[in-house]
Amino acid sequence: MFSKTLSALLLLAPFVLAAPAESFDKRQSIDTSQHCGQWDTVAAGQYTMYLDQWGMGNASGGQSCANLVSLSGTNLAWRNNWTWQGGNGVKSYTNINLNSNLNKQLSAIRSINAKWTWSQSTSGSIVANIAYDLFTSSSAGGSNQNEIMVWLANFNAGPISFQYNSDGTPKPVASNVSIAGHSWNVYSGSNGANNVFSFLPTSGTVPSFSGDLNLFLKYLTSSQGLSSSQYLTTVQGGSEATSGTATLTSSTYSVSIA
Repeated sequence: MFSKTLSALLLLAPFVLAAPAESFDKRQSIDTSQHCGQWDTVAAGQYTMYLDQWGMGNASGGQSCANLVSLSGTNLAWRNNWTWQGGNGVKSYTNINLNSNLNKQLSAIRSINAKWTWSQSTSGSIVANIAYDLFTSSSAGGSNQNEIMVWLANFNAGPISFQYNSDGTPKPVASNVSIAGHSWNVYSGSNGANNVFSFLPTSGTVPSFSGDLNLFLKYLTSSQGLSSSQYLTTVQGGSEATSGTATLTSSTYSVSIA
């Protein structure tokens, strides 16, 4: 009886020992400490978190701080708290940058599957957005020529636009465009360095996005003159913060290019 029981335990041992290893692979060890430096970066799997406080010199005070929470497979949880006072323009774009499968021509991309579930708490009025930010170039790894933004939320900010209504609000080049299960207004403009296409929800916010970002690129190549020979060089997601105080909590964030 003893030998049979021992034999059975020995046969099961590899499976028992393998279970923690599999769990470890799914939930990876990452740096979860808080970072507040102007150009701090934190690597995690296929992503890099960039604090990117490029406009902080225009503020009279404030900073952006962020930390990663967990990484399971390609799903990253992270948090960004920021406060900015004074000055004009965006102060920071703390974001999660994708590092894999970039520098493909748009015509060769099959999908850019993305999921982002977020919530945000604020203190008083803020000026900010929550948005994906993509860049394309005429060559792999080349200089940015086109910026494509997909805004999931607009808090008293506004997209770059060539056209404005009589009341001073940006005028879309297309309205009520249905993409990835949501309705968007599309804006076109320039930031002085490259063309900017912005998709904003026709109403409200999108606190839980799950869809193919490539559909936005396909719309632009078919309807707004973006060349499908351009290369996708950057895919990021984060918050452009201008003024106020907020904490952005992302419980689910994942992006993959195929």
